[in-house]
Formats: sequence, structure tokens, C-alpha cells
Amino acid sequence: MALAGQTLTAGMVDRIQPRLYEGAATSPLAVSTAVYADIVGATVTFETTTAGARFKAEAIFDASVTTVSGTNLMVGRLVVDGTPDSGGLAVHAMDTQDRDTIAQHWTGTLPAAGTHTLKLQGGCTASGSGAGSFLQSDTKIIVTVMEIV
Repeated sequence: MALAGQTLTAGMVDRIQPRLYEGAATSPLAVSTAVYADIVGATVTFETTTAGARFKAEAIFDASVTTVSGTNLMVGRLVVDGTPDSGGLAVHAMDTQDRDTIAQHWTGTLPAAGTHTLKLQGGCTASGSGAGSFLQSDTKIIVTVMEIV
């Protein structure tokens, strides 16, 4: 953190610029079980040089229901450095055979400097009733990272 009266260096100024990363799904993820799985390609990996960097992640999930279940939900989530984020889920009811784009956003702090990976996962709320896919055509993650000086 910069102190009052401290001279800013080029490296410090470079760190405070927001950095943008994008990952798009490269294959569909079929979901019909309550087990979450990675949406291949919907991943970003980047490095931070300071502890305490902030991120904002925005995701669009291209949800296609193929087998209807009145009680099952397709669910998308964010995983940060191997840990599911608790800031919210993208949810789509599987009560109609349809296709929709659903969105969610998350914010958080990366406690340590170094390499970080944010990725999207998908699943269902129950096994054996309802099936669908998160399609690769429009499933994306966009992450903005802001480091501190």
C-alpha cells in the first residue's frame, strides 16, 4: 500500500490498472447429476504481484434443457483457486425443454500474490431427473482484476 507522500513507481502505477481476462467454453458440459464438473475452456489463469488483489467475475451460462423435470435446477458456479465461491449461483429451472442464457457475477479478494485460476462449473440440484447441457457457444467468464499499490 502506498503511503502519504510516497513516490509512485511505474510498477506501482502498472498494478493499479484493471486487467481483463476472458475464457469461453470449448465444449458442452452435459449435466444430469448433482456433481459439479468443470465447463472446459471457461477458465482464466493470471498472476498478481501483490496480496489483496480484488476481482470481479461475470459469467454467462448457455443453458439448454433436454429432459424436463419440474423440481430440478441447472446450476452454474464460480471456483476460485480450487474453492467454490459462496457469493451466488446461476440457476435455471428445468421445468421446460428450452434454452436460455443465465448470468451471475461475483466479487472477491485474492489473499496472496501469485498465480490464480477462476473457472466455471455446472451441475444439477438432483440426480436422475432432468438433463441438459451448458453449451459452448455462449458460456463465458470475464474477470477484471485490480491490484493494490
